[in-house]
Amino acid sequence: MLTRVKSAVAGFMGGIMAGGSSGSGGNPGSELPLKFPYMRPDFLGLSPDEIECSADHIARPILILKETRRLPWATGYAEVINAGKSALNEDQACCEVVVARRSEGLVFHYWALFDGHAGSGAAVVASRLLQHHIACQLQAVIEILRNLASPPPTVLGEEPDCNPYLQGNTPHRALTRAASLRGATGAPGSPCSTPPPPRFFTEKKIQHESLVIGAIENAFKEMDAQIEREKQVFNITGGCTALTVVYLLGKLFVGNAGDSRAIIIRNNEIIPMSTEFTPESERQRLQFLGFMQPHLLGNEFTHLEFPRRVQRKEVGKRMLYRDFTMNGWAYKTIEDEDLKFPLIYGEGKKARVLATIGVTRGLGDHDLKVHDSNIFIKPFLSCCPEVKVYNLTHYEHGADDVLVMGTDGLWDVLSNQEVAEAVTAFLANCDPDDLHRYTMAAQDLVMRARGILRDRGWRITNERLGSGDDISVFIIPLMYAGLISPELRVPF
Repeated sequence: MLTRVKSAVAGFMGGIMAGGSSGSGGNPGSELPLKFPYMRPDFLGLSPDEIECSADHIARPILILKETRRLPWATGYAEVINAGKSALNEDQACCEVVVARRSEGLVFHYWALFDGHAGSGAAVVASRLLQHHIACQLQAVIEILRNLASPPPTVLGEEPDCNPYLQGNTPHRALTRAASLRGATGAPGSPCSTPPPPRFFTEKKIQHESLVIGAIENAFKEMDAQIEREKQVFNITGGCTALTVVYLLGKLFVGNAGDSRAIIIRNNEIIPMSTEFTPESERQRLQFLGFMQPHLLGNEFTHLEFPRRVQRKEVGKRMLYRDFTMNGWAYKTIEDEDLKFPLIYGEGKKARVLATIGVTRGLGDHDLKVHDSNIFIKPFLSCCPEVKVYNLTHYEHGADDVLVMGTDGLWDVLSNQEVAEAVTAFLANCDPDDLHRYTMAAQDLVMRARGILRDRGWRITNERLGSGDDISVFIIPLMYAGLISPELRVPF
């Protein structure tokens, strides 16, 4: 098993190279057509020759918006290709003002980053389609979102109950009907004349923003299902993480599935707007699934975690372990079952699920298996995002208050504090009226994370290793949100 696990990592990395070796971004061994061709973000306006030149793993040129191009809110963007781990830049980005239903005025602003692995196919498809899934989900609740004065109805198409305490509660409705048989409507004993005591109030109050959160969550699931379906007829390689921002109702809805990250920098304060989903951060969820459905482990892995691999000579001895119920550690007597490879193994960026993948949420990866086995990884991966909400109307934002979105190539080498300090210092030296300042700040941030090529590789401050990964960064100024209507129709 150990030999197989060692080769699993090599096989997975080999799959990344193979998936990225095709100029089209697809699987070179597949005869299926591509859903969409490989590309760089449309808003960069690159020619085919410029795209080819950008894929230089030695020079690693930083791509930014052309001077004549603009993104909503004067958003800044920059990207750079990896140092050679894959032939193509497997990051993808999208920024649009999405008109979901023109007649109804359903318009929202949208930013997204997708970090592909084992090929760029899933990232390319998601960058073209996820925003339309979000729009489709929002269409279903547009009338409710328009009526902010009333809470969302529990049941659509149902007449409101005369007793607000009983709305949506079937057992209490039955009691109401029974009581009405004992007294005429309006009589002292009538349920419509005498509200029940507060202890009967059981219906949750749902906020309008929860409908937007639900729409984003369902859109991610629909996007993942579409990738799975269309893999049967199109060449869609690998998987991807997804980080999205939707501006609607005067709020930013930040959805994250994977290990990209978003932070808000406001008046020198750092506000995290996402959580990375890794084998370590989702250990208990993964272990619980392995415990409940051991067949998914293929008789090759154990759901238990140990500080290191268990050796056969340690059978019968007591060793530290933990399972899905534990945050701490305890001792157990080692059995033969514990000799299996751990479901989660390694630390930090080297942690892997089933010795294969280092992220636990994202889109795609439906065909991914443990090397040289029939054990699928997908059951352990979730496409569901965590959505955090930031209300822009609660604060007055200055020209230097921004939201920074970045793929893990940025955050692997720079901390939240380092990013915030770099962005704040750069913007402080720019003309506040210069709309290019946010693109230049994004370029500076990517340059800091990439570093400078020296004899010993790419180096950043204090001779630390620079990022050899693809890096993509959005810098979104928040002050422009105040100039835009928070209603569903958002003029731009």
